[in-house]
Amino acid sequence: MAKQVDERVITEQIRSFIGQKFPLARRRKIHDEDNLLESGVIDSLGVLEIVTFLNEDYSLIVEDDDLTPEHFQSIHSIANFVEQRLQAVER
Repeated sequence: MAKQVDERVITEQIRSFIGQKFPLARRRKIHDEDNLLESGVIDSLGVLEIVTFLNEDYSLIVEDDDLTPEHFQSIHSIANFVEQRLQAVER
């Protein structure tokens, strides 16, 4: 069952995960809107690590069609993606 969390909590959890998992994110002190892909903070393997995190922490199944730059380019876009998927599950 999906966790009931608000957007701020989701964003904070994702920010924390990225800061812990990706050293470049800590060194650059990234912001929620920074493009993680273009800046090289995460690469395709990093996206897979984030997908695993979303699956474990939010019980989200991320389909191949969901693996688009728009969903994983920033902390903000990841949080929006999670929130939309959680709302869809609740319906």
